[in-house]
Amino acid sequence: MARSTTARRRSTGSTSAARGVSCPIRSSSGGPDGRAVRVAIHQPHYLPWLGYFAKWAAADRFIFLDTVQYEKNGWQNRNRIKTSAGPRWLTVPIHARLGTPMREVTIDTAQPWRERHLRAIEQAYAKAPHLPRYRDALVSVYRAEWDRLVPLAVASARWLGQALGVATPVVLASELGTEAGSPGDDATARLVALCRAVGGDRYLAGQDGARYIDPRRFAAAGIAVEVQRYEHPVYAQLHGEFAPFLSTVDLLLTQGDEALAILCGGNTWSHLSP
Repeated sequence: MARSTTARRRSTGSTSAARGVSCPIRSSSGGPDGRAVRVAIHQPHYLPWLGYFAKWAAADRFIFLDTVQYEKNGWQNRNRIKTSAGPRWLTVPIHARLGTPMREVTIDTAQPWRERHLRAIEQAYAKAPHLPRYRDALVSVYRAEWDRLVPLAVASARWLGQALGVATPVVLASELGTEAGSPGDDATARLVALCRAVGGDRYLAGQDGARYIDPRRFAAAGIAVEVQRYEHPVYAQLHGEFAPFLSTVDLLLTQGDEALAILCGGNTWSHLSP
């Protein structure tokens, strides 16, 4: 799964990000719009990257799209951290056939992946200034017993969101009823139904996602579409030269309270016309 973005340098500065803030939408039509109910929708990802939370924090409602099929070699069950040897994959071992609904994907509990992932993070970020602050919550994620992928992916994203200070409320698509996000719907119908289910009148689309939706059908439903253009910020990391597209774990453990402001700095938005 490609991540369409570029990297740009941003000073981390010394001003701490306020806890519980959101990323304002900066678009060609103006600044933050407090009137619209902005909805972001995304598949559950394991330890998601920066752009995931930049979209989440810009929304008024965030929906985990857990009604989709599992994607092999995507981000639903894996992500990367940075080690002294370079970026390293952390992959959750699963049982899934092609076309398996994500909610039905089970984890291979015979493998000691929880211990391995926790040990890898603790070793890679042993010298990170903010590991002591977040370690207990991190450990709690890996001490829990997980037999299905969706609860694990959601829990990992919730932990990072809370640690960042993202205040946007979340819900699972499967909790909104069969008419909102049925696997049999086409992409646009599913997203429109989900936006309606939470009272949204503005849909925040990712750059890749904007390619497969029909903005005319959103407009017919009274929903505007804003497309995220994410420029990956460059910040101080451990282990040498900067590496983009890592799990947000890297940003959080190295930048602490600055993390939310840094990742929000990559956001710009443009209106998608019908």
